[in-house]
Amino acid sequence: MRWIRGHFLATAAAVIVVAGCALAGVLLAGRHTAAPPRRPRPAPSVSTTTLTPVVSHRLLSPFTGEPVKSLRRILAVKIDNIVYARPQTGINSADIVYVFPVEGGLTRFMAIFSSHIPPVIGPVRSARQEDLGLLHQFGRPAFAFSGAQPELLPVVERSHIVDLYAGRVNGYFRDDSRIAPYNLFAESRVLLSEARRATRAHNIGFRFGPAPAGGRRERSMTVTYPSAAYTFRWSAHRKRWLVWIDGRRAMTTEGQQMDPVTVVIQYTTVSTSVFRELGLRPPYAETVGHGTALVLRNGRAYRGKWSRAGRYHGTYFTTASGTPLNFAPGQVWVVLTAGNKASYHNESQ
Repeated sequence: MRWIRGHFLATAAAVIVVAGCALAGVLLAGRHTAAPPRRPRPAPSVSTTTLTPVVSHRLLSPFTGEPVKSLRRILAVKIDNIVYARPQTGINSADIVYVFPVEGGLTRFMAIFSSHIPPVIGPVRSARQEDLGLLHQFGRPAFAFSGAQPELLPVVERSHIVDLYAGRVNGYFRDDSRIAPYNLFAESRVLLSEARRATRAHNIGFRFGPAPAGGRRERSMTVTYPSAAYTFRWSAHRKRWLVWIDGRRAMTTEGQQMDPVTVVIQYTTVSTSVFRELGLRPPYAETVGHGTALVLRNGRAYRGKWSRAGRYHGTYFTTASGTPLNFAPGQVWVVLTAGNKASYHNESQ
Protein backbone atom coordinates (compact mmCIF):
# COMPACT_ATOMS: atom_id res chain seq x y z
CA MET A 1 0.00 0.00 0.00
CA ARG A 2 2.82 2.39 0.84
CA TRP A 3 4.42 1.61 -2.56
CA ILE A 4 1.15 2.14 -4.39
CA ARG A 5 0.50 5.45 -2.59
CA GLY A 6 4.03 6.65 -3.33
CA HIS A 7 3.79 5.62 -6.96
CA PHE A 8 0.46 7.41 -7.31
CA LEU A 9 1.80 10.56 -5.72
CA ALA A 10 4.87 10.51 -7.96
CA THR A 11 2.78 9.97 -11.05
CA ALA A 12 0.40 12.83 -10.15
CA ALA A 13 3.32 15.15 -9.51
CA ALA A 14 4.81 14.28 -12.87
CA VAL A 15 1.52 15.00 -14.61
CA ILE A 16 1.28 18.37 -12.87
CA VAL A 17 4.86 19.25 -13.84
CA VAL A 18 4.29 18.26 -17.49
CA ALA A 19 1.01 20.18 -17.66
CA GLY A 20 2.62 23.20 -16.08
CA CYS A 21 5.47 23.12 -18.56
CA ALA A 22 3.05 22.80 -21.44
CA LEU A 23 1.01 25.74 -20.23
CA ALA A 24 4.12 27.83 -19.75
CA GLY A 25 5.25 26.96 -23.25
CA VAL A 26 1.94 28.00 -24.69
CA LEU A 27 2.02 31.29 -22.82
CA LEU A 28 5.63 31.92 -23.80
CA ALA A 29 4.95 31.16 -27.45
CA GLY A 30 1.83 33.33 -27.44
CA ARG A 31 3.87 36.35 -26.41
CA HIS A 32 5.78 36.19 -29.70
CA THR A 33 3.52 34.71 -32.41
CA ALA A 34 -0.14 35.16 -31.59
CA ALA A 35 -1.89 37.72 -33.90
CA PRO A 36 -3.96 40.49 -32.34
CA PRO A 37 -7.67 39.85 -32.30
CA ARG A 38 -9.56 41.06 -35.38
CA ARG A 39 -12.84 42.87 -35.20
CA PRO A 40 -15.39 40.84 -37.15
CA ARG A 41 -16.57 42.57 -40.36
CA PRO A 42 -20.27 43.28 -40.66
CA ALA A 43 -22.16 41.39 -43.30
CA PRO A 44 -22.71 43.41 -46.50
CA SER A 45 -25.87 45.49 -46.44
CA VAL A 46 -28.20 45.19 -49.40
CA SER A 47 -29.14 48.84 -49.10
CA THR A 48 -25.53 49.98 -49.54
CA THR A 49 -24.37 47.54 -52.18
CA THR A 50 -27.27 47.04 -54.54
CA LEU A 51 -29.63 49.98 -54.17
CA THR A 52 -27.22 52.96 -54.26
CA PRO A 53 -27.96 54.96 -57.45
CA VAL A 54 -25.07 55.47 -59.89
CA VAL A 55 -24.83 59.10 -61.04
CA SER A 56 -23.49 59.64 -64.56
CA HIS A 57 -21.72 62.96 -65.18
CA ARG A 58 -21.48 63.66 -68.92
CA LEU A 59 -19.16 66.33 -70.22
CA LEU A 60 -20.96 68.49 -72.78
CA SER A 61 -19.43 70.78 -75.37
CA PRO A 62 -20.16 74.44 -74.59
CA PHE A 63 -20.31 75.04 -78.36
CA THR A 64 -22.74 72.28 -79.40
CA GLY A 65 -24.31 70.91 -76.20
CA GLU A 66 -23.30 67.39 -77.26
CA PRO A 67 -21.32 64.87 -75.16
CA VAL A 68 -17.53 65.06 -75.58
CA LYS A 69 -14.67 63.11 -74.02
CA SER A 70 -12.69 66.26 -73.26
CA LEU A 71 -12.63 69.98 -73.94
CA ARG A 72 -10.12 70.41 -76.73
CA ARG A 73 -8.26 73.41 -78.12
CA ILE A 74 -10.12 75.89 -80.33
CA LEU A 75 -9.18 76.17 -83.99
CA ALA A 76 -10.80 79.03 -85.94
CA VAL A 77 -10.45 78.97 -89.73
CA LYS A 78 -11.44 81.69 -92.21
CA ILE A 79 -13.07 79.96 -95.18
CA ASP A 80 -13.98 81.47 -98.52
CA ASN A 81 -17.47 81.23 -99.98
CA ILE A 82 -17.22 82.79 -103.41
CA VAL A 83 -18.45 80.49 -106.18
CA TYR A 84 -14.86 79.53 -107.13
CA ALA A 85 -14.29 78.30 -103.55
CA ARG A 86 -17.14 75.81 -103.60
CA PRO A 87 -17.52 73.08 -102.52
CA GLN A 88 -15.79 73.58 -99.18
CA THR A 89 -13.97 70.92 -97.17
CA GLY A 90 -14.45 70.04 -93.49
CA ILE A 91 -17.08 72.65 -92.68
CA ASN A 92 -19.72 70.13 -91.59
CA SER A 93 -17.38 69.08 -88.76
CA ALA A 94 -17.29 72.58 -87.26
CA ASP A 95 -18.95 73.24 -83.92
CA ILE A 96 -19.99 76.74 -84.98
CA VAL A 97 -20.09 78.43 -88.40
CA TYR A 98 -20.32 82.21 -88.57
CA VAL A 99 -21.40 83.95 -91.79
CA PHE A 100 -19.79 87.38 -92.22
CA PRO A 101 -20.54 90.05 -94.84
CA VAL A 102 -17.45 91.09 -96.82
CA GLU A 103 -16.66 93.44 -99.68
CA GLY A 104 -18.61 93.24 -102.92
CA GLY A 105 -21.79 92.23 -101.11
CA LEU A 106 -20.39 88.70 -100.63
CA THR A 107 -19.86 86.58 -97.53
CA ARG A 108 -17.22 84.42 -95.89
CA PHE A 109 -17.27 81.78 -93.18
CA MET A 110 -15.52 81.71 -89.83
CA ALA A 111 -15.58 78.05 -88.77
CA ILE A 112 -14.90 77.16 -85.13
CA PHE A 113 -13.56 73.65 -84.52
CA SER A 114 -13.03 71.90 -81.19
CA SER A 115 -15.24 68.82 -80.65
CA HIS A 116 -14.53 67.38 -84.11
CA ILE A 117 -11.54 68.44 -86.18
CA PRO A 118 -11.38 67.07 -89.73
CA PRO A 119 -8.00 66.31 -91.32
CA VAL A 120 -8.35 68.95 -94.07
CA ILE A 121 -10.16 72.32 -93.99
CA GLY A 122 -10.61 74.93 -96.69
CA PRO A 123 -10.29 76.79 -98.86
CA VAL A 124 -8.60 79.15 -96.40
CA ARG A 125 -8.81 82.89 -97.10
CA SER A 126 -7.69 86.19 -95.61
CA ALA A 127 -8.70 87.85 -92.37
CA ARG A 128 -10.81 90.98 -91.86
CA GLN A 129 -11.01 93.41 -88.96
CA GLU A 130 -14.43 92.08 -87.94
CA ASP A 131 -12.90 88.63 -87.32
CA LEU A 132 -10.96 89.92 -84.32
CA GLY A 133 -14.03 91.39 -82.63
CA LEU A 134 -15.69 87.99 -82.82
CA LEU A 135 -12.71 85.83 -81.82
CA HIS A 136 -11.92 87.60 -78.56
CA GLN A 137 -14.86 85.89 -76.85
CA PHE A 138 -13.10 82.54 -77.44
CA GLY A 139 -10.14 83.50 -75.25
CA ARG A 140 -6.95 82.87 -77.21
CA PRO A 141 -8.01 80.61 -80.08
CA ALA A 142 -5.73 79.36 -82.82
CA PHE A 143 -6.61 81.34 -85.94
CA ALA A 144 -5.81 80.00 -89.42
CA PHE A 145 -5.93 82.52 -92.28
CA SER A 146 -4.16 83.07 -95.57
CA GLY A 147 -3.14 86.70 -95.00
CA ALA A 148 -4.57 90.18 -94.59
CA GLN A 149 -4.38 93.69 -95.94
CA PRO A 150 -0.81 95.01 -95.32
CA GLU A 151 -1.84 97.45 -92.59
CA LEU A 152 -4.20 94.94 -90.97
CA LEU A 153 -1.84 91.96 -90.92
CA PRO A 154 0.33 93.16 -88.00
CA VAL A 155 -2.85 94.05 -86.07
CA VAL A 156 -4.14 90.49 -86.52
CA GLU A 157 -0.82 88.96 -85.52
CA ARG A 158 -0.60 91.08 -82.35
CA SER A 159 -4.18 90.34 -81.31
CA HIS A 160 -5.18 87.81 -78.67
CA ILE A 161 -4.85 84.72 -80.88
CA VAL A 162 -2.41 81.93 -81.61
CA ASP A 163 -1.15 83.13 -84.98
CA LEU A 164 -1.49 80.49 -87.72
CA TYR A 165 -0.94 82.85 -90.65
CA ALA A 166 -0.15 80.74 -93.73
CA GLY A 167 2.94 82.87 -94.40
CA ARG A 168 4.50 81.92 -91.06
CA VAL A 169 3.58 78.35 -90.11
CA ASN A 170 3.46 74.95 -91.75
CA GLY A 171 0.29 73.01 -92.45
CA TYR A 172 -0.99 74.48 -95.73
CA PHE A 173 -1.00 73.17 -99.28
CA ARG A 174 -2.37 74.15 -102.70
CA ASP A 175 -4.87 72.03 -104.60
CA ASP A 176 -3.76 72.23 -108.22
CA SER A 177 -7.22 71.21 -109.43
CA ARG A 178 -8.53 74.66 -108.40
CA ILE A 179 -7.53 78.15 -109.39
CA ALA A 180 -5.64 80.39 -106.98
CA PRO A 181 -6.30 81.96 -104.56
CA TYR A 182 -9.26 79.65 -103.93
CA ASN A 183 -7.12 76.52 -103.58
CA LEU A 184 -5.34 76.91 -100.23
CA PHE A 185 -6.17 74.15 -97.74
CA ALA A 186 -5.08 73.48 -94.16
CA GLU A 187 -3.93 70.25 -92.53
CA SER A 188 -5.43 70.44 -89.05
CA ARG A 189 -2.98 68.02 -87.43
CA VAL A 190 -0.02 70.20 -88.40
CA LEU A 191 -1.78 73.42 -87.43
CA LEU A 192 -2.65 72.10 -83.98
CA SER A 193 0.96 71.07 -83.44
CA GLU A 194 1.78 74.77 -83.93
CA ALA A 195 -0.95 75.85 -81.50
CA ARG A 196 -0.24 74.13 -78.19
CA ARG A 197 -1.06 77.28 -76.20
CA ALA A 198 -4.49 77.78 -77.73
CA THR A 199 -7.49 78.15 -75.41
CA ARG A 200 -9.72 75.12 -74.88
CA ALA A 201 -13.47 75.15 -75.43
CA HIS A 202 -15.34 77.04 -72.71
CA ASN A 203 -18.63 78.83 -72.10
CA ILE A 204 -19.30 81.62 -74.63
CA GLY A 205 -22.93 82.19 -73.64
CA PHE A 206 -24.70 79.51 -75.69
CA ARG A 207 -27.39 77.49 -73.88
CA PHE A 208 -28.79 74.14 -75.01
CA GLY A 209 -31.96 72.38 -73.96
CA PRO A 210 -35.70 72.24 -74.54
CA ALA A 211 -37.19 74.77 -76.91
CA PRO A 212 -39.05 77.71 -75.37
CA ALA A 213 -42.80 77.90 -75.58
CA GLY A 214 -44.37 79.29 -78.70
CA GLY A 215 -42.36 79.80 -81.84
CA ARG A 216 -43.62 79.86 -85.38
CA ARG A 217 -43.55 76.87 -87.68
CA GLU A 218 -41.23 77.56 -90.61
CA ARG A 219 -40.30 75.30 -93.47
CA SER A 220 -37.68 77.61 -94.98
CA MET A 221 -36.12 81.00 -94.47
CA THR A 222 -33.81 83.11 -96.64
CA VAL A 223 -31.26 85.73 -95.59
CA THR A 224 -30.07 88.02 -98.37
CA TYR A 225 -26.95 90.11 -98.89
CA PRO A 226 -26.28 92.43 -101.87
CA SER A 227 -24.51 89.63 -103.79
CA ALA A 228 -25.39 86.46 -101.85
CA ALA A 229 -28.41 84.62 -100.47
CA TYR A 230 -28.72 81.84 -97.90
CA THR A 231 -31.81 79.64 -97.64
CA PHE A 232 -32.34 77.26 -94.74
CA ARG A 233 -34.92 74.50 -95.30
CA TRP A 234 -36.07 72.28 -92.48
CA SER A 235 -35.74 68.53 -93.03
CA ALA A 236 -38.11 66.71 -90.69
CA HIS A 237 -36.44 63.45 -91.68
CA ARG A 238 -32.90 64.55 -90.83
CA LYS A 239 -33.89 66.96 -88.05
CA ARG A 240 -31.61 69.60 -89.57
CA TRP A 241 -31.71 72.78 -91.62
CA LEU A 242 -30.39 72.08 -95.12
CA VAL A 243 -28.48 74.99 -96.65
CA TRP A 244 -28.86 76.49 -100.12
CA ILE A 245 -26.49 79.27 -101.21
CA ASP A 246 -27.42 81.44 -104.18
CA GLY A 247 -30.22 79.04 -105.04
CA ARG A 248 -28.02 75.91 -105.09
CA ARG A 249 -27.43 73.18 -102.56
CA ALA A 250 -24.46 74.10 -100.38
CA MET A 251 -22.37 70.95 -100.78
CA THR A 252 -19.03 69.86 -99.34
CA THR A 253 -16.23 67.88 -100.95
CA GLU A 254 -17.28 65.01 -98.68
CA GLY A 255 -20.50 64.79 -100.71
CA GLN A 256 -22.74 66.13 -97.93
CA GLN A 257 -25.02 69.14 -97.90
CA MET A 258 -24.34 71.71 -95.21
CA ASP A 259 -26.88 71.02 -92.47
CA PRO A 260 -26.78 72.83 -89.10
CA VAL A 261 -29.14 71.82 -86.30
CA THR A 262 -29.66 75.39 -85.07
CA VAL A 263 -29.50 78.56 -87.17
CA VAL A 264 -29.21 81.94 -85.45
CA ILE A 265 -29.93 85.00 -87.57
CA GLN A 266 -28.21 87.76 -85.60
CA TYR A 267 -29.31 91.24 -86.65
CA THR A 268 -26.61 93.78 -85.98
CA THR A 269 -25.06 97.06 -87.06
CA VAL A 270 -22.91 96.72 -90.16
CA SER A 271 -20.58 99.66 -90.60
CA THR A 272 -17.26 99.78 -92.49
CA SER A 273 -13.75 98.75 -91.52
CA VAL A 274 -10.93 101.27 -91.13
CA PHE A 275 -8.74 99.00 -93.28
CA ARG A 276 -9.34 99.21 -97.02
CA GLU A 277 -9.62 96.26 -99.39
CA LEU A 278 -8.82 97.09 -103.02
CA GLY A 279 -9.27 100.76 -102.23
CA LEU A 280 -12.68 100.37 -100.55
CA ARG A 281 -13.70 99.96 -96.93
CA PRO A 282 -15.24 96.49 -96.46
CA PRO A 283 -18.20 95.84 -94.15
CA TYR A 284 -17.67 95.53 -90.41
CA ALA A 285 -20.37 93.48 -88.65
CA GLU A 286 -20.53 94.48 -84.99
CA THR A 287 -20.58 91.54 -82.56
CA VAL A 288 -20.39 93.54 -79.31
CA GLY A 289 -23.53 95.23 -78.01
CA HIS A 290 -27.09 94.04 -78.31
CA GLY A 291 -29.85 93.53 -80.84
CA THR A 292 -32.55 91.18 -82.03
CA ALA A 293 -32.21 87.63 -83.27
CA LEU A 294 -34.23 84.86 -84.85
CA VAL A 295 -33.40 81.31 -83.76
CA LEU A 296 -34.38 78.42 -86.03
CA ARG A 297 -34.61 75.00 -84.38
CA ASN A 298 -36.80 71.92 -84.75
CA GLY A 299 -38.71 73.41 -87.69
CA ARG A 300 -39.76 76.52 -85.79
CA ALA A 301 -38.57 80.13 -85.53
CA TYR A 302 -38.19 81.90 -82.18
CA ARG A 303 -37.76 85.66 -81.90
CA GLY A 304 -35.30 86.79 -79.28
CA LYS A 305 -32.50 89.13 -78.32
CA TRP A 306 -28.72 88.94 -78.21
CA SER A 307 -26.29 90.77 -75.97
CA ARG A 308 -22.54 90.86 -75.52
CA ALA A 309 -21.17 93.17 -72.85
CA GLY A 310 -17.61 93.48 -74.18
CA ARG A 311 -15.07 92.04 -76.58
CA TYR A 312 -13.85 89.45 -74.03
CA HIS A 313 -17.40 88.48 -73.00
CA GLY A 314 -19.62 85.79 -74.47
CA THR A 315 -22.81 86.32 -76.48
CA TYR A 316 -26.12 85.53 -74.79
CA PHE A 317 -29.42 84.85 -76.53
CA THR A 318 -32.68 85.31 -74.65
CA THR A 319 -36.41 85.36 -75.26
CA ALA A 320 -38.38 88.60 -75.13
CA SER A 321 -38.99 87.93 -71.42
CA GLY A 322 -35.26 87.54 -70.72
CA THR A 323 -35.08 83.77 -70.22
CA PRO A 324 -32.33 81.82 -72.04
CA LEU A 325 -33.23 80.96 -75.63
CA ASN A 326 -31.97 77.39 -75.81
CA PHE A 327 -30.41 75.95 -78.94
CA ALA A 328 -30.90 72.35 -80.05
CA PRO A 329 -27.77 70.23 -79.44
CA GLY A 330 -25.61 70.05 -82.54
CA GLN A 331 -23.85 72.33 -85.00
CA VAL A 332 -24.83 76.02 -84.74
CA TRP A 333 -24.72 78.55 -87.57
CA VAL A 334 -24.71 82.27 -86.70
CA VAL A 335 -25.62 84.48 -89.66
CA LEU A 336 -24.60 88.11 -89.09
CA THR A 337 -26.71 90.53 -91.09
CA ALA A 338 -27.89 94.14 -90.99
CA GLY A 339 -31.47 95.05 -90.12
CA ASN A 340 -34.35 92.61 -90.53
CA LYS A 341 -33.70 91.11 -93.94
CA ALA A 342 -34.85 87.55 -93.43
CA SER A 343 -37.68 86.51 -95.71
CA TYR A 344 -40.19 83.89 -94.62
CA HIS A 345 -41.66 81.02 -96.59
CA ASN A 346 -44.61 79.66 -94.68
CA GLU A 347 -45.01 76.40 -96.53
CA SER A 348 -46.70 73.58 -94.68
CA GLN A 349 -44.58 70.65 -93.58
